This record gives sequence, structure tokens and C-alpha cells, in this order.
Amino acid sequence: MKLFFALLLAIAGSALAEKVSYKNYKVYKITPKNDQALQALRNLDEAVTEFSRFQFWESPSKLGRNATLMVAPEMQESMENMFEDLDIHSQVMIENVQDAINRESPRNARNIARIPVDWTDYNTLDEINEWLESLAVEFPDVITILKPGKSHLGRDIVGVKFDLTPNVEKEVVFMESNIHAREWITSAVNNYILNDLLRNETNRWLAANYTWYFFPVMNPDGFAYSHEVNRMWRKTRTRYNIFCYGADPNRNWAYQWMNGGSSQNPCSEIYAGPRAFSEPSVDVMKDFIASVAENMVAYIDFHSFSQMLLLPFGHTTDPLMNYDEMMEIAEVALEELRQVHGTEYVWGNIAETIYIASGSSMDWVKGEFEVPIAYTYELRDRGLHGFILPADQILPTAEETLVSLLSIFRQYRERHPDGLKLKNKVSGV
Repeated sequence: MKLFFALLLAIAGSALAEKVSYKNYKVYKITPKNDQALQALRNLDEAVTEFSRFQFWESPSKLGRNATLMVAPEMQESMENMFEDLDIHSQVMIENVQDAINRESPRNARNIARIPVDWTDYNTLDEINEWLESLAVEFPDVITILKPGKSHLGRDIVGVKFDLTPNVEKEVVFMESNIHAREWITSAVNNYILNDLLRNETNRWLAANYTWYFFPVMNPDGFAYSHEVNRMWRKTRTRYNIFCYGADPNRNWAYQWMNGGSSQNPCSEIYAGPRAFSEPSVDVMKDFIASVAENMVAYIDFHSFSQMLLLPFGHTTDPLMNYDEMMEIAEVALEELRQVHGTEYVWGNIAETIYIASGSSMDWVKGEFEVPIAYTYELRDRGLHGFILPADQILPTAEETLVSLLSIFRQYRERHPDGLKLKNKVSGV
């Protein structure tokens, strides 16, 4: 029996070492038109595991709202028959996922081994961390490297503290990205904003008024795995049984944990973990965020895709805390975003805008510390490329996102000129 399990582990290890191919996988945009169709899609979504030959990129949520489904070649005919039987409108968005992956990055096309962080391509974990280290060398008086702890596989979780006047107490802003491994555009945008605040004198007012914490990759194990083995990997890499790895690190936070929109199945894409804060990377960041939360005014979380700006909370559609104010600020900010490149966003709380989803980092920060500004960006696009957003969209995505972020803080300071009334606060806008 021991030999049998050893053989299984060897086979599994060998399979995991090979890069996953998505040759001839298709991505469908599907729209349920009746309750039966919607329920069928929800049942299908609940059945998805990391071994499924289909995977929802956008889950079915309500009648008339699009879902996005990736399907392996051998299941496409049966899926298309199901769409027809249930009167589900479908459209192929990506004909061949592997081709899209190959085209996503100039590095893939040219087989380049190393690239700089310059927003012309997507960067690996090592490249991002080396860039952060270089900023600390270039700007030693204002950039401090942070390594609050390690992931399950022993990787450092690396961030920076950015403070133009470190001896002056100010409000705190926390910027996180790539808590979901495959959402590469998120760390690219987060890094762009950090770089702009460091170097752009025009936006110095925003940089100077806050102490900033940037963590580009909150899930380093999953992010590295998405680069090295499986481009579509979402979760952490904690092993939960002989075949299934990882929990969803954005369902693993204690606020309303397992209160809808998450799973207790270790093989599920939305597995919430065996308990809140079970994932080492989440537990590390929980303690770090708590250590800087006293003066925290904003928590910004970047995800992709769908072009949405989401507010807490994910477990209820009730307009809680300062919902009305944050909705008003979001509306103005997203109009300013639209004026940059014409990109249209929608806004609202998580549960009303997309679906019930409990146990997220943003909800925990808002619920635990009542941070005034708490938003989750779902960046470009709306499904044409999905998670495989071509690298030539990094820069325009970052540019428009920064403009909206400037608007959010400008509006908030106009409404609350005294902020948290810290004694030595830098002057406002």
C-alpha cells in the first residue's frame, strides 16, 4: 500500500512539473435568459474543481448578466448542446486559449529570459521583487523594503513602505494586488502607481499626504506557479489532499468567513480553507495589516477582470457603513477614468454588482477597522481577453486607473479636510 501511494505521488509530481497546455480550449461568453438556465449554470459552477475540463472565468450571477466559461476541446460539443437546450445565448470569445497565452506577452513571442519592470510586458515574481529592492537603493530616504513573513513554500512576501516625510505621522494607504495568482495585470498596475507617485511631481500632493504600503504580490506561491506551470492558476499552493492544492486566499479572511460564495471542497477554485487565516500568506498579511491599521484611511485591492469598482461587502447587498458616500465618490472617479481611454466601468458593492462572496481581504479590513476608503478594482477587460490581457494594454489600464485613484483621494479630502486629525499631518490638496 505504501508503495502504491508513493507511486501516485511520483506520478502527480511528474505531472505538476510539466507546463499546462490550453491548446484548443475555448472561452465562451454565455447569458442565461431564464431561471432554469441560471440555476443550471450555477450548479455547473459549484461542481468546478481544479481537475475540471471547464472553468468559469466569470461566475453566473443573475439573469441577463454575462458569465464567462473556458471549456476543453472534448467537452465543447456537449456544452454547446446544453446552451442550445437551455436557451443560453453563447458567443466564443477566445478560440484557442493557448494561442492567446502565447500572444499575451512579448517575452513569450521572443523567448526573452529577463525583462525590466517597464510596463511593456508582464513580470515574474523575482523580477518584481528585484525591482522593489532597486527602488530602496535609488530612494533610500523614502522607500523601505518590507518582508513581514513567508508563504507556505517559504517565499518572502515582499512589499515597500513609501513615505516622503517619514518623521511626520500621516494617514495610511494600503495597496494590494495578485492575491489571485493568474490576474497578472493587477501587480503591473499596482507597480505603475508606485512608480508614478515616486517620480511624478504633478502627483506629489497625493504621495506626500499619506504613508503608503504597496504589496504587489500577496500570493507569491500561486503567482510563481501561474508563470512557471499553469497560467490559469488562482489559489495558493498549500497541499490539502493527495491531489488538491491551495485555497482561495480571497475567501480565507475571518470577516463573514464561509458565509456564502465560497466552498468547503479543497479541490474547488473558491475553497475557503479549513479555517479562516489557514493560508500562511494570508495569516502573515493579516498581522501586518493590523499593525498599520490604526491610522489607515484607505485599502485598495486590485483584481481582474470585468471593469468594476466594488465596495464592501460581499455577504450582503445591504448598504452598510459609508456606502452612500463611497458610491458617490466612485461615480465621479469612474467618469474621470472613462475620459482617459473611453473605458466604461460599473460600481456597487460586491454582492449587488456580481455575486455573494464572503471572506475577502477588503471586507475584513472594512469590517475589522472601519477603514473609510475601501475599494476593489476589477480591471480590464470585459471578457474579450479575460485573464489573458495582452501586454500592450498594461500601460493604458494603469494610466486610467491612476486617474481614478487621484479622483478618489481628491474627493475624499474635499469632504474630510481634517482627515483623521493627526497632530503633525501634512497640508491637504
